[in-house]
Amino acid sequence: MPVSETTPEVQTERIVIVGGSSGIGLALAELMLAEGAEVTIAGRSPERLAAAERELTRQEGSTADRLRAVTADITREEDIERLFKTIGPVDHVVTTAADVTGAYQPIVSFNVRIGQDLIDAKLVGAMLLAKHAVIAPTGSLTFTSGIAAYRPAPGGSMVAAVNGALASLASALAIEMAPVRVNVASPGWVDTPIWDNIAGDEKTARLEAMAKRLPAGRVGDPDDIAQALLALIRNHFITGTVLHVDGGQRLV
Repeated sequence: MPVSETTPEVQTERIVIVGGSSGIGLALAELMLAEGAEVTIAGRSPERLAAAERELTRQEGSTADRLRAVTADITREEDIERLFKTIGPVDHVVTTAADVTGAYQPIVSFNVRIGQDLIDAKLVGAMLLAKHAVIAPTGSLTFTSGIAAYRPAPGGSMVAAVNGALASLASALAIEMAPVRVNVASPGWVDTPIWDNIAGDEKTARLEAMAKRLPAGRVGDPDDIAQALLALIRNHFITGTVLHVDGGQRLV
């Protein structure tokens, strides 16, 4: 009697996206759902998470069994600890969380409280993810920094400093957390809702002006950065690296 052959069970990837309710994080959630992953989006606003769930379910069809939303503030250790106790081990963790509202100020009049909030959200939050996430040995942890670290603008000293620090944190964690891979994606200007807070009514004019300067001829969109994050997730030979996705903004 011939021996029956069985196909090995393929394990579904599990990913947590902090900041997954809008912009780049939402675009990455859409990509990962399309690839069949189990996706947890996390953020501070239950309302925005609920809206993201509705949008992702509408776009990707029957994904309710692979999509979860968890309210969690990346700056609160108890929230991050609870997040990973709730969902258990994962394959990948990505944070796109950023709140630079009010963070562009001259250093001589800089509001220290706003600076601390920025540090907590982007740098301490990244550290808390590294501390509490249980990531598979073949998995990855990816942070999102930004062009401000490499092309700083007047009034943007703290934004530049925090984004630059993420590169150093990722390099150190790539050694400490190995074989888990730790990387950073560094976007240039991207047309996301955060620009409504930064520029208000001047958003369109400022983005159009930058587009004319860039070698790529346009500013980014969330899917551009989501594709770069996906590349860092997928390539098992990249760790301790900053991937620049800026349309050539560092060159001009």
